[in-house]
Formats: sequence, C-alpha cells, structure tokens
Amino acid sequence: MPIDNDAVRRHTFAVLVENKFGVLGRITGLFSARGFNIESLSVAETEDPTVSRITLVTEGDEKILEQVNKQLNRLIDVIKVTDLSEESHVDRELVLIKVHAEAESRAEVLRLADIFRAKIVDVTPKTYILEVTGDEGKIRALIELLKPLGVKEVVRTGKIAIVRGNRVL
Repeated sequence: MPIDNDAVRRHTFAVLVENKFGVLGRITGLFSARGFNIESLSVAETEDPTVSRITLVTEGDEKILEQVNKQLNRLIDVIKVTDLSEESHVDRELVLIKVHAEAESRAEVLRLADIFRAKIVDVTPKTYILEVTGDEGKIRALIELLKPLGVKEVVRTGKIAIVRGNRVL
C-alpha cells in the first residue's frame, strides 16, 4: 500500500531558542502569518538560563510540516529545531480538572483518581480539583470518565517532550 504523503499528521517540535525578549512572539507570529495553528505550546528555561525550550504541537501534511521546520530554523534567535515525532520520545502534560463531587459522587471520583494516579489537590463541599500528568490518551480517557460526574473546568499546561536515550538537543 503506498504511503499517503498528503495525510495530515500531528507533530511535536522542540525548539531551542535564545532566552530573549520577543522570541516567542516571533515564533507564534510565524505560525499566525502562514495560517498554521499551534495546538499546544509550552516554554521554559533550560538548564542554561540563556536558552529556552519551546515545545509546540501542530498538525499538517508533510509539505506544511517541512515548511514549518525550515521557517523556524530561519529565525535569528532559534538555535535548533527538532521534530520529535520522528524520534523515540517521552511526552507528558499536566492537567487540573475541577469536578462536581457531592456526597453521591465523591467515592467514584476518588476511585477514578486512584486508577489514573491523579492527586486530589483541593476539596470543597461540592467540588474536587484533580491534578494528573500523563500522555494525551490517559488525559482524554480520565476526562471522558469524569464527564458523567460533572466536569466543571479543565486547565492544561500543553505537552512537553524529551528524546529517549543518550541523545540531547
């Protein structure tokens, strides 16, 4: 069966940049100007305070993703761009979920939190706030199971990812 090069795929890019004012704006502006959507974005200093790491998730066909990679590499303050989707990597996301939890549903919320290794980080008479980390599938599964109990609010950090093994960016 031939490979469909026009297939839309989601990709996770790790972008090392100089930790300077305006760099993030230039990167998001690049996406905006070309009509590309950023699905997830996370930025923080690395072990070197002069360098920040941006992890961003976008989707498109191979042609669009190649263009994204090339244009990111052309920006002056960009040190390195790596498409982590092409590498063996570990990714995680942190999510806070506020869920309805009155007397009749508290035990079920606690059971689900235990199964998904979520922490209860806040309790009120009518709600729990759960903190959970994991990959996209785990997060989606927990939210779907909590919906019938009454998910009130979801806050997500965005994906972070790192290459497996000895290789470093």
